[in-house]
Amino acid sequence: MTATHCPYCALQCAMTLGPADAEARRVRAPVAVTGREFPTNRGGLCQKGWTSAQVLGATDRLTTPLVRGADGELHPATWDDALDLVAGRLTEIQERHGRDAVAVFGGGGLTNEKAYALGKFARVVLRTPFIDYNGRFCMASAAAAANRSLGVDRGLPFPLADLGGAQAVLLLGSNLAETMPPSTQHLAGARAAGGLVVVDPRHSPTAALADDGAGLHLQAVPGTDLAVLLALLHVVWAEGLVDADYLAARTTGADDVRRSVAAWWPERAERVTGVPADDLRRAARVLAAAAPVNGGAGAVVLTGRGAEQSTQGTATVTAAINLALSLGLPGRPSSGYGAITGQGNGQGGREHGQKADQLPGYRKIDDPAARAHVAAVWGVDPDDLPGPGVAAVELVRRCGTPGGPRALLVHGCNLVVSAPDNQAVRERLQALDLLVVCDFLPSETALLADVVLPVTQWAEEEGTMTSLEGRVIRRRRALAPPPGVRSELDVLHDLAARLGVTSGFPTDPAEVFDELARASSGGIADYGGLSHARLDAAEAAGQALHWPVPAARDGAEHPGTPRLFADGFPRPDGRALMVPVDHRGPSDRLHPDQPLYLVTGRVLQHYQSGAQTRRVPALAAAQPEPYVELHPLLADRLGIADGEPVEVTSARGTAVAVAHVTPGARPDTVFMPFHWSGEGSANRLTTDATDPISGMPEFKVAAVRVRAHVPERAEVGA
Repeated sequence: MTATHCPYCALQCAMTLGPADAEARRVRAPVAVTGREFPTNRGGLCQKGWTSAQVLGATDRLTTPLVRGADGELHPATWDDALDLVAGRLTEIQERHGRDAVAVFGGGGLTNEKAYALGKFARVVLRTPFIDYNGRFCMASAAAAANRSLGVDRGLPFPLADLGGAQAVLLLGSNLAETMPPSTQHLAGARAAGGLVVVDPRHSPTAALADDGAGLHLQAVPGTDLAVLLALLHVVWAEGLVDADYLAARTTGADDVRRSVAAWWPERAERVTGVPADDLRRAARVLAAAAPVNGGAGAVVLTGRGAEQSTQGTATVTAAINLALSLGLPGRPSSGYGAITGQGNGQGGREHGQKADQLPGYRKIDDPAARAHVAAVWGVDPDDLPGPGVAAVELVRRCGTPGGPRALLVHGCNLVVSAPDNQAVRERLQALDLLVVCDFLPSETALLADVVLPVTQWAEEEGTMTSLEGRVIRRRRALAPPPGVRSELDVLHDLAARLGVTSGFPTDPAEVFDELARASSGGIADYGGLSHARLDAAEAAGQALHWPVPAARDGAEHPGTPRLFADGFPRPDGRALMVPVDHRGPSDRLHPDQPLYLVTGRVLQHYQSGAQTRRVPALAAAQPEPYVELHPLLADRLGIADGEPVEVTSARGTAVAVAHVTPGARPDTVFMPFHWSGEGSANRLTTDATDPISGMPEFKVAAVRVRAHVPERAEVGA
């Protein structure tokens, strides 16, 4: 039996893998999955977790390198031939176009060890500034706002279980009931107190948790979460509900925020958001009554992608933090602000080197002291390290253009499905001189590659992940990978050697982690006191280790930091910074040709680009195809019946999917899940406009037209 964690979201539910029974083997699951007691999931798993082992036995599993031949097709190759080809082409491209002509794109599902090694490979071997990852699509706005206001980016600065003690929870833009089902049990206390407030343009399964006296659903116009928050702040200040002592002692900028929200009285906000002014007042009072300053048991403000994937995402999260600070929540029991991290290692993946501007430990790459520290660990001259690169959307936008990257290495990401305006992304990838993809399945992106390298997946490897609450956990190997499959640590080691760097890229995950610990030591995300052995011992003792975990001093091991901000904020003056922000709306504006809002998101059965879950028969059968949710009034006006195919068109392109008519939608809004490729891909429609601070693309709001789909008829005699 092997104790490990689910391969999907950042909840990182604990599970045990054991021998598969006959039924499991029938559906090609090499191991059986059992839920395991753990503070986040308490033994439960969602449908994706229960079926996760089936992906290990996928019939189209990649087991040999593939190289595109002169005939334009991918053909099997030996590892030596494939790696020799990649190294030779990279060398040729950099000699001809410069080091910046090669770029790296990582993923939030990589272990900490692989994410660290990938960042080091980009900076030490390729010496390119161009590395970023798909976490830019996930947590970038929350990270930018939290770093600016609170001095640190840790999705939840408290254990998830602390939510259970909160009397009120404000949840903006997150459908936890479908994306992280086991997490909803932690909302029980707020629901019992009537304090669950959900902001979502859909009456999602999560919004339904606030029904029947459990709280409030604020069904805002898409893209107006910021205006909702500004109205809540207005009420808190206008009605004297703030924690004045907390603000005076622990923050700066409160007066500036107070003045800035004076213009957002609830009646004005109602005209912008569609949320009744009385509901805005009630929501603000519910949160204030739960705040410790008013004798409440605690209140928590949480944001998710619906609020963050916006051109004003950083401003929206800043307003959420301002609200939490105004009520005196951060650092108090069962209280605070947090961001719901999405990808399995979205937290750890950004801490140790995949982001364009960061070095391990969440160090800034343009900080001379940070460069010196990491360079010393890596045994290189700090001056040889490249400077900051560009965010993911801009990186892809430059691929194959004059002066842009001519080669791209992709690890753990299916860009062709998951990136915004993905038809343009496909064009950019096809314009490259060399596209190399490491994957364990033939994803849509892998099928475009010049070279595909088959790598291990979750149950076949050792390593660590960092959950949404900053808890560093162990991923353990339960079975050997298929013959011919290698770890990405092996791939990076072998490529580095071929490119002239013959040391510094170990293949043992425990050894890589020890180096990561040294490189991160003293940084914001300090793993200096951790090792695989210590993590194993802590788990055996039923203990948790949340970063920062500095190295031991005077023989005493640091216990970790499950809760931040109790004694101050890691900013120069020890205070949180409150920053005034204002609402300007999404980049796509409704107009007569595109008079409806499109919002996108996930469904219970599928994950991210669907490359894994669409290969699980039970999940594919439960949700077999893309669809478009329409309100009955909208469907009637457009003459569309439930189950009929419809076309959804934006300024970027057209998608075709089946209509689902439901009263849970707003009459001015349609919803599409983004797990499918081809003509049903929601990201054919989304814009690549980005937040100017975080680089986060505006996935969540687009202006579209919807009409019945009439298939093209073949000409008679054709």
